[in-house]
Amino acid sequence: METIPIIQTRKLSRNFEALRAVNEVDLKVYPGEIHSIIGPNGAGKTTLFNLLTGFIHPTSGEIFFKGENITNQEPQIISRKGIGRSYQITSIFPELSVHENVRIASQARKRYSYNFLKHFSGLKEEREKANNVLEFIGLIDKKNIIAKNLAYGEKRILDIAIALATDPTVILLDEPVAGLPSGDLQWMIRLIEQISKTLTVVLIDHNIDLVISISHVITVLNQGIVIAEGGPDEIQENEKVQEAYLGGY
Repeated sequence: METIPIIQTRKLSRNFEALRAVNEVDLKVYPGEIHSIIGPNGAGKTTLFNLLTGFIHPTSGEIFFKGENITNQEPQIISRKGIGRSYQITSIFPELSVHENVRIASQARKRYSYNFLKHFSGLKEEREKANNVLEFIGLIDKKNIIAKNLAYGEKRILDIAIALATDPTVILLDEPVAGLPSGDLQWMIRLIEQISKTLTVVLIDHNIDLVISISHVITVLNQGIVIAEGGPDEIQENEKVQEAYLGGY
């Protein structure tokens, strides 16, 4: 029996006036994969992520999550179903502590998530969850630091922690290693590999060495169109990919 894709799109398209940023994309992401999406600037990668997470709606086509049609559903609904996301530009609360950033994300899963009169000291389960996530990602020693005072790489790690605190089954990582110094780069790679042991990971990144080294499947976009898909070896050898993006890598 064939495994059902955890995420699937059918002829998914998105227009911005005369520009078609995503053009009839058929995508299948299977449970347990690290599935990377690559392509040159303007290929439609982040637009695709925005479609999958409900931040924009498709012009045409459909999106399925665990076999359920989630096309046109709002971001908060899609997040509750189990799709988490990090961003190119970190989406942390800069004036709150590292722990509070993660605790609030965990609290958003509860029925009282918008009850701002409920004092945080009563949120024992959420505080413990935040501690566990911070331990997992390696920021537990920074839990009381105000988020804006973290180093750049630590802020990117915290952004992923916020996504993890929402209990996703799939996490979408949008250029997680962009701009990281070498030390933080290795930290991020280890973290992605650790996350992939329990969650499905969909990754956008321009670091080809990273993508080739950790991905099970790679989808290549160019001008909104899927031009290739396969394992790392197939993608490296694909002439269309070399011409469009890899420059003869």
